[in-house]
Amino acid sequence: MTSRAQPSSPPRLDRQLGLWDATSIVVGIILGAGIFVVPGLVARSLPSPTLILAAWFFSGVLSLLGALVFSELGAMMPETGGHYVFLREGLAPVAGFLCGWTYFLIIQPSVTAYLATSFSIYLGYFIPISGWVAKAISLALIFILCGANYVGTRWGASVQNFFTVMKLAGLALLIWSALAAPSPQPIMVAPPAWSMSAFGVAMIACLLSYDGWSYLSFVAGEVREPQRNLLRAAALGLAICCVIYLLVNMAYLRVLPMEEFIRAERPGSMVAERVLGKWGGMVVTLTILCSVIGSTNGQIMAPARMYFAQAADRLFFPAFARVHSRFRTPSVALLGVGFWSSILVLTGVWEALIDYALFATWVFATLVGVALVALRFKKPQAARPYKMWGYPATAAVYILIGTAFCVNTLIERTGPALVALGIILAGIPVFYVTLRKWTNSSGGATNSLP
Repeated sequence: MTSRAQPSSPPRLDRQLGLWDATSIVVGIILGAGIFVVPGLVARSLPSPTLILAAWFFSGVLSLLGALVFSELGAMMPETGGHYVFLREGLAPVAGFLCGWTYFLIIQPSVTAYLATSFSIYLGYFIPISGWVAKAISLALIFILCGANYVGTRWGASVQNFFTVMKLAGLALLIWSALAAPSPQPIMVAPPAWSMSAFGVAMIACLLSYDGWSYLSFVAGEVREPQRNLLRAAALGLAICCVIYLLVNMAYLRVLPMEEFIRAERPGSMVAERVLGKWGGMVVTLTILCSVIGSTNGQIMAPARMYFAQAADRLFFPAFARVHSRFRTPSVALLGVGFWSSILVLTGVWEALIDYALFATWVFATLVGVALVALRFKKPQAARPYKMWGYPATAAVYILIGTAFCVNTLIERTGPALVALGIILAGIPVFYVTLRKWTNSSGGATNSLP
């Protein structure tokens, strides 16, 4: 049984998440299967150990600057909803709506479907899986994780915590065994000829692996002591991921010659098999499965809060604003996330949508930086328990790099970027026509429409 929120009493979710829970969300979402595949893609653009490590490092720095932006806004407005709330207050309600619209249509479900499909693929290492059996396993993973989050935020957080620890343990074993291996490959210091364009293309792959650091803001309304814990969790989580990414790449470079590293589709498996023998493939596969489960759980848990907050403002499906009377979770929003992600798994449409997801993600992540600057002017006296370190220089750097990244993606991957922009802009008439009817039918939203 669920209860519908009334306009006079906005629905609220209980603050049940501590510092480790919040950190686990950041680490759990970021550390997916990408670290076992993406380094080979980066090496093809930058065939130099120095440049490879530089790309991963600077991608981590850019992500950290973004985390500082989100931490100031999250401490200032510790509400459920993240990007949506920041863009609504800093820029305009339509900007917040377009963010939620895009996340619901392409970003969150395509990534969730990709992860669930990857789970069945990697599970095939242990048992033969194909066709509809693989799809059924992917759907089962989504169903189980939606169920865990449906019956309580603590359940969802416990799943996240457990699989975060498991994946960290597996990665630690891989790193230690590779760095301790005898007869290492020499790591070159002098980089070959390169270009900023190639570096930017490599950073696309790196940033894809860092993607997810901003998801903590979605659950800000459920984090205890958000003024302190949001910043701590974001900084700690990103620091852990950056260190792990650098160490993993150093491990790969220590074991694999550069020529082989460039050609490797799954460098993680190759390194594990060489340094751990017959157990290597099993260790990597189990680590990937834990990584995928943790990332999928985070993709289900966090964005559902954005749709919940948007619906509470009567700018999304009204039912998504319901809070379960017993479990105190955004139950309908979670079901919506699971349903749409499952449709993409069944149809395979996620393969096309995921090409648009990263570009769209960084469009809104950059706009949140603009929203921070706007709020400094619009609400100079507002309480800010945390102020972004180095502002305005750091905010400007973040916005400029984010903009440059989006422009470079438009140039290098024009087709997917233009389609993503088209999907984003298609939400404008939806905002002004369809959702205005929902607002008027419910008596009008408070400052939700311009």
